[in-house]
Amino acid sequence: MALVQVSGLSFRYSGAEKAALSDISLSLEKGEFAVLCGSSGSGKSTLLRMLKRELTPLGDKTGEILYSGRPLEELTERESAASVGFVMQKPEQQIVTDKVWHELAFGAENLGIPRDKAARRIAETASWFGIGEWYERDTAKLSGGQKQLLNLASVLVMQPELVILDEPTAQLDPIAASEFITAVRRLNQELGITILMAEHRLEEAVPGCDRLLVMENGRLIADGAPGEVIGGLRDRPELLCGMPAAARLHTLLGAKGECPLTVREGRDLAASYIGDKRPSLPAVEYTVPEEKALEFDDVFFRYSRTSPDVLKGLDLSIGRGELFCILGGNGSGKTTALSSACALVKPYSGTIRVFGKKLKEYRNQSLYRECLALLPQDVQTVFLRSTVREELKDAGITAQELPFDITHLLDMHPYDLSGGEQQLAALAKVLAQKPKLLLLDEPTKGLDAAAKENMIKVLRSLRDSGVTVVTVTHDVEFAAGCADRCALFFNGRAVSVGTPAEFFPENSFYTTAAVRMTRGMADGVVTVSDAAEVCRMAGEGV
Repeated sequence: MALVQVSGLSFRYSGAEKAALSDISLSLEKGEFAVLCGSSGSGKSTLLRMLKRELTPLGDKTGEILYSGRPLEELTERESAASVGFVMQKPEQQIVTDKVWHELAFGAENLGIPRDKAARRIAETASWFGIGEWYERDTAKLSGGQKQLLNLASVLVMQPELVILDEPTAQLDPIAASEFITAVRRLNQELGITILMAEHRLEEAVPGCDRLLVMENGRLIADGAPGEVIGGLRDRPELLCGMPAAARLHTLLGAKGECPLTVREGRDLAASYIGDKRPSLPAVEYTVPEEKALEFDDVFFRYSRTSPDVLKGLDLSIGRGELFCILGGNGSGKTTALSSACALVKPYSGTIRVFGKKLKEYRNQSLYRECLALLPQDVQTVFLRSTVREELKDAGITAQELPFDITHLLDMHPYDLSGGEQQLAALAKVLAQKPKLLLLDEPTKGLDAAAKENMIKVLRSLRDSGVTVVTVTHDVEFAAGCADRCALFFNGRAVSVGTPAEFFPENSFYTTAAVRMTRGMADGVVTVSDAAEVCRMAGEGV
């Protein structure tokens, strides 16, 4: 008997013209690890919330959801809370207490589990996740990766049979995301817990799963073994572009046989083409503009007198007209640097210049009048109206003036949009300010791969029109595909700066899968298309 059986499920939000889900049928067996993917707004989050009774949205529903053979609605409150765990995209939205140990105990306390039994569960779970070192810490002082790991551990204390995760790595840096997905995979492999995880970052999620499910426009269009599903997407570039790099390389080369999924399998594929020829892509010359748009000179900042420095002598200069990406771990100072640049926080030492002028020389809000604009990490803080159309009207811009299409979103409430759609609507409002310096904090958060490629086109067009674009991102593939230069932040400083061709091949962790697949075999590779090119060059004897 399947653990979860969904039959003919359709759902329409109250007042919506279009159904969010249409005739979804699927089953999950006990112990399976399934990954759900699809474009932003395709219905992934809605489907996941329909499987967790307490989170089921209001609207018109048809079809049936069975859990262990029983209608989901017939589960008692205790059964539903304990049997089905849910981890949300934003870690802060799920944490409800002030201490790590209390957060771990919260679920057990609400289930009425006896104290000695709860203590044993908490101790085991904390040890298994390696939480012991920060067991007594304040939850507010944890990094993003630690908060998300705590959310997962708190769910596991209740010993669920099924754990549902809604894009849990969206706000994590590459290393934290890798560690989180590894923890999820261990839960499945070592404890036999059934996993259903929606993800846009498929590089590490797909190789470890049993099944890959693909959604489009509220429908389930593919369901099967990862290799088979990806093989069936050869004619769907908007979906294929989000798949693991090895699979994309396999497709670009028109290779035969089983579709590779891991970096190791991708290396084997590349090696079969390259052999010992060591092809090299020609170097692209790049000259940093002499005129500077943004400069940090020995900048120090801390959030209170007693707290440690977040920026520790930051030195960084960004040329006018550059598309510049900043990468680094959670807590390395990236967002604080952006906040300092737009005078939201004030460093206690050092100098920041915007277009050659010190920040204090911009008076009477002149810094924000057709000069500088910031898209914050939490884009919901940008919205003030009931529809996207009203938001744009307030901002003094129309949908037709934008470099991307959001006309289909105009009559929706901003909070009803998917995470990726909210990013685009918020960016539209920011662009209405006609900034010469545009600061973006995680603009690809919640975006599917096709939407990211569109975002790259948007940012390049802004750069080509003379706008300087500075982007903080955890997405190395995005940075590799769009940046003129990249910087790596660590411990409040910029420890390395360079063009993608200089920056990524020198890194082991903050690098692309294409670099990993061709390291030591070819030179000048940064993206999957680069990897395909050197394979073709080797095959042609170049």
